[in-house]
Amino acid sequence: MPDVSGPMPGSFCWIELATSDPEAAKRFYASLFDWNVDENDMGEMGKYYIFRKGERDSAAMYGMMADQKAQGIPPNWLTYIAVENAEAFVAKAQGLGASVLQPPFDVMDFGRMAVLQDPQGAVFAIWEAKSHWGVKIRDEANTLCWNELATSDPKASGEFYAALTGWTTKPSPEYTEWHLEGKPIGGMRTINPGEPTPPSWMPYFMVDDCDATTAKAQSAGGQACVEPCDLPNVGRFSVLVDPQGAVFALYKPM
Repeated sequence: MPDVSGPMPGSFCWIELATSDPEAAKRFYASLFDWNVDENDMGEMGKYYIFRKGERDSAAMYGMMADQKAQGIPPNWLTYIAVENAEAFVAKAQGLGASVLQPPFDVMDFGRMAVLQDPQGAVFAIWEAKSHWGVKIRDEANTLCWNELATSDPKASGEFYAALTGWTTKPSPEYTEWHLEGKPIGGMRTINPGEPTPPSWMPYFMVDDCDATTAKAQSAGGQACVEPCDLPNVGRFSVLVDPQGAVFALYKPM
C-alpha cells in the first residue's frame, strides 16, 4: 500500500478543495471515492474537513469565505508543494516573477504555508511541514496520483518551475512531465486557443474504473468536461466538474 511517510521537498504533498457548499461537496466526494470525513470546528472560519481513505488523510476541504466569493473566485482544488523553508521559497518565487497572494503564516502547529500565483496566473500553495506533512496515502484507487498544470506559455512555465523547485521536464509534442529526482510526479499541458480554461493546477485521482466512476459522478450532479478516453500506452482518464464547479480528473492506469 503506497503510504506516505513524510514530505519530500518539491513533491505534491496536499490538495484542498475550496467550495461554496461544503455539506453538498462532502456528500459528493465521500460517495464518489468512498472517503471517510473528519470535521474540525474552526470557530468563525467554519469547519475544516479532512477526507480519509480508511484512516489515512487523502485530501481536505473548507467552505469558501465571503471575501473569496466577493472576488469571484470559483470553487477550486488547490495544489500544495512541499518546501523546507516557506520564507526562503516565497522570496525565490518572487524573484522569478511570482505574486504572493498570502505570505507565509502558521497553521497552528501543523505547518507553515503561503499561497502564490505563477507568472502565467496559476495559483498554488506551499507547505513547510511541522506536525502534519500532508497526504498519507496516494497512488492507489481513490487517492491523489498526479497534479497537472494548464498554462498559456509552457516554455515560460517550464523555466519558472524548474528554477523554483528543481524539477526537470520530459517534454513531448503534446505534453510535458514534471520529474523529481528522476521520477514523474505531474505534468503540464498547453491551453488551446479559445479554450476557457485559465492557467491553473488540477489534481488527478486514481480509480479502478474510469468509465464507471465518471458515470457515478454524473449521476450525483457532476459534469464531464472530457469524457473517458484512452491515453495510448498510458491509461484512461476523464475530466470532471463537481456540482459546485470545482474541476478534477480521474485516471485508470493500464
